Amino acid sequence: MFGSGHSKPQNRIDSLIGGGTRIEGNVYFAGGLRIDGEVDGNVVAAPGKPSTLVLSEHARVEGEVTVTHLVINGEITGPVHVAEYLELQSKARVTGDVHYKTLEIQLGAIVEGRLIHLAETSEKVVALKVNSAESSS
Repeated sequence: MFGSGHSKPQNRIDSLIGGGTRIEGNVYFAGGLRIDGEVDGNVVAAPGKPSTLVLSEHARVEGEVTVTHLVINGEITGPVHVAEYLELQSKARVTGDVHYKTLEIQLGAIVEGRLIHLAETSEKVVALKVNSAESSS
């Protein structure tokens, strides 16, 4: 909307955790993952590669979520780390701190925790010089 410096989630879904499915343990994935069921454990995308996680309105994750792009319409209990783009749809419920770079929130979404913006990381160091004429007076 204001200078498209972020990338939207990809439309491709490589894996599906279907409704009625419950996983106890951590889920590690690459590419796109859609969850319609329940995960009791962390959901972690492959580091350094673009990834998209979509949680339908019936999905529930109890654990930490770490991904590049995230679309939530279900429930997450635990900390959320989104490197790029986060969309909280109208039925989204998040209990835990949310770390994000770009955020879109629809009416009705609930976050019980802190929203923490990930600032652009810059390696620039600025040195301040003291004016010698001012320091002697």
